[in-house]
Amino acid sequence: MTPFWFRHQLGIAVFLGILLVIALSNVLTLRRLGGYPLPPQFPRVSILLPARNEEAVIGECVRSLLAQDYPDFEVLVLDDGSTDGTGAVLAGLAQEDSRLRVLSGRPLPEGWIGKHWACQQLADAATGELLLFTDADTVHHPQALRLGVSALLAERADLMSGFLRQRLLTWGERLTVPTIFWCFFSFLPLVIAHRARAPGLSLTNGQWMLFRRSAYEAVGGHAAVRESPIDDISLGRRVKAKGLHWRVVDAGEYVSCRMYPGFRAAIEGFTKNLFAVFDFRLAEYLFVWVWMALVTVEPLAVAVLWPLGVGQDVFSPWLALVAVAEMLALWGVAMARLRLPRYLALLYPLSILLLVFIAFRSMLWTATGRATWKGRTLPRQRVKLV
Repeated sequence: MTPFWFRHQLGIAVFLGILLVIALSNVLTLRRLGGYPLPPQFPRVSILLPARNEEAVIGECVRSLLAQDYPDFEVLVLDDGSTDGTGAVLAGLAQEDSRLRVLSGRPLPEGWIGKHWACQQLADAATGELLLFTDADTVHHPQALRLGVSALLAERADLMSGFLRQRLLTWGERLTVPTIFWCFFSFLPLVIAHRARAPGLSLTNGQWMLFRRSAYEAVGGHAAVRESPIDDISLGRRVKAKGLHWRVVDAGEYVSCRMYPGFRAAIEGFTKNLFAVFDFRLAEYLFVWVWMALVTVEPLAVAVLWPLGVGQDVFSPWLALVAVAEMLALWGVAMARLRLPRYLALLYPLSILLLVFIAFRSMLWTATGRATWKGRTLPRQRVKLV
């Protein structure tokens, strides 16, 4: 084999080895929600839930929130122009429990994304010292709020987010949703991210975001990220940029979520988000996804074709096998730690290539103003070369 291809294959193996070190360090660093001491006093919490056409899931979510074993909280739900039975479900629940306040969303102002406007209205109406933003497709254990607040106070965090247990009911979800969490778990070293002020070293999951109200207001609330398709990640970056304390925990034992109800919804959701994660920087974005396709496909192709006599004078089968083993280990570690089906590690080539396809779709749809969410067209974004 030539020195160039040897160095190339060695580079892939070293790259995946670094990711494996990051993933293993995250296994040790990521603390579980129930692993913190309870404080002597609990501050008032406002649980804030935007809802748009969530008739199928809103009832179970709100009931789980009202069942929280917590001394002082309120639940605010904003009906964001729903056209299904969401409003009727909420009205019935509000009659049963006075801690539930149902708001009607005001008209969407120009320049705002719908969910962000809903969240800002909820925050403006809240009375709590702490603000918990969550989604209608989540279900919360009765101890979730008590343990979440305990974690925030123990960590002295201004914003705490969490990895939730993802409910995957279809093959479309199993082949798409875990890949996003694998990316975060393999590429974000929490041992550094929890200490460094760098905004890019953060992951905030909008399915469960617990803010100190003072921090939320200090970063400008959702008004400051009104046009960003990734309000959660953008808010987390603003928190770190301000020098405030950001933390992420494993909340999977106490909060679960069905992120997208099927393959089509997953494609639409990730199309909305992926290009935005890279701040619409074209060169960086193309490099990352072409590289991810390469490190996924090449080692497998060499491992399969080399015994058939293809490329024997060019490639090393041993370095290819090392890379495949590293990728399997990476997926196995992430799936096990995040309570995702471990057999999905065997399907990693399909999952990563699906995500690469969605990534290019995200770039095209965003640049041409075709990205949508919940029946609304998202603002067209300005693409940057670097």
